[in-house]
Amino acid sequence: MYNDVAKDTWRVFRIISELVEGFEELTKLQPAVTFFGSARMKRTNKYYKLAEETAEKLAKKGYCIITGAGGGIMEAANRGAYKTKTQSVGLNIDLPTEQKPNKYIDKLISFRYFFVRKVMFKKYSHAFVIFPGGYGTLDEFTEAIMLVQTEKVKRFPIVLFGSEYWNGLIEWIKNVVLANKNISPEDIDIFHIVDTPDEVVDYIENYYKK
Repeated sequence: MYNDVAKDTWRVFRIISELVEGFEELTKLQPAVTFFGSARMKRTNKYYKLAEETAEKLAKKGYCIITGAGGGIMEAANRGAYKTKTQSVGLNIDLPTEQKPNKYIDKLISFRYFFVRKVMFKKYSHAFVIFPGGYGTLDEFTEAIMLVQTEKVKRFPIVLFGSEYWNGLIEWIKNVVLANKNISPEDIDIFHIVDTPDEVVDYIENYYKK
């Protein structure tokens, strides 16, 4: 029992150190947009190319680009920022199977704890752009809309990219979750679906102009 308490105590210190490092490094950023999406997405996939183009367009508008530091959509977004020489950040996570950071990152910060990493995404992002992905992407999306719904964070742009990919999920939310009154009609408006890079830029820019 004593050893477990000691381990937990030291774990608290590790968590605090990760929070402090993240705050110190990211508080210096210009307005930032975070990209989520599959790490498995090949460079030949249309969504890779669209993520790169979207990030490049946002970077030209003055936004820093943040990703989870890995390959696929994350690499594409960092690459788009890199092409404009705009600051490109990767928040890496230590995993049993090591995730290798992509080569387009200017600032790399590694985390042991998923929840600390999530704090950084939420705290320092002016918008989320969510491309097709798996469980990790779904986790980031659902947590973000839940935090907005419960007013634990201020409302901010949450953009789903690719209606053909996301429509099935959205229809289920409307036809099952909403129909059973487990959410309110206005909760559907927490996020926005787009299909082009220009739509992403316009939505985020117009959101903050309002």
